Amino acid sequence: MKQVCAKWILWVASTNFVRSAITEQADLSAFREKPTAKVLLGVMLIILGSLLGWPAVTALGILSLHWQTPWIVVIGGPLVYGISHLVFLGGMYLSGATYSLIFCRWLARVLVERCLAWAFPGHRPELPR
Repeated sequence: MKQVCAKWILWVASTNFVRSAITEQADLSAFREKPTAKVLLGVMLIILGSLLGWPAVTALGILSLHWQTPWIVVIGGPLVYGISHLVFLGGMYLSGATYSLIFCRWLARVLVERCLAWAFPGHRPELPR
């Protein structure tokens, strides 16, 4: 099983995205800069969208059970979840792809380096190109 995981880890590590993140030692230093109002609004919308999603659907389900009216959750659940998804996407749009890409590069580097250390203890394999 470890051999299968090691092959998969090598495959992921050999992708251009991960290889460049490891080579350039991608970090989160861009987050030290003061964010603009647009980015802050985007982050707040992402948080709001996350808070609206499943908790609201759960609350509608509880109300539906309490009042014995299944249509509350049948109609309201997808509607509320769809609205929360749109709020989340609006937040992602406002906060920008730049910050998302910086975070994803850092996360890919950290995860793959840890997986490589687990799969190949003591040495780093040469990544295929």
